[in-house]
Amino acid sequence: MSLLRGLPADRLITNYYFMTTYQIDATNQSLGRIATQVATALRGKHLPSYAPEKLANIEVVISNLKSAKFTGNKLEQKTYFHYSGYHGGIRARNLGEEWEKNPQEVLRHIVYRMLPKNKTRDKIILNLKFS
Repeated sequence: MSLLRGLPADRLITNYYFMTTYQIDATNQSLGRIATQVATALRGKHLPSYAPEKLANIEVVISNLKSAKFTGNKLEQKTYFHYSGYHGGIRARNLGEEWEKNPQEVLRHIVYRMLPKNKTRDKIILNLKFS
């Protein structure tokens, strides 16, 4: 036990040297269902060793994101707002415009909002990759 005395506690519990990689194919899958699979996997909730206070060493790689499908009229009706803080500084874009510009950022934004709202969220989202 004396050898482990100087290490941080989370370093004793998790193994930082081996990263588990999950591949998710987004072909003909709904975007929300992909996002829930990704958020669950990034947190490690599917593992028997899940603990909410530990970061899981899991990397999720998503392929064929451009061929994901949307249900209903979300491409025209769903609107994202950005407010600059100035008067008249609100900008609105629908999902179709955002998807054409960068589909990876759309999915990253959806998954980011599904993660816990604490300081681990920024660390967890770094393990989301695209191919």
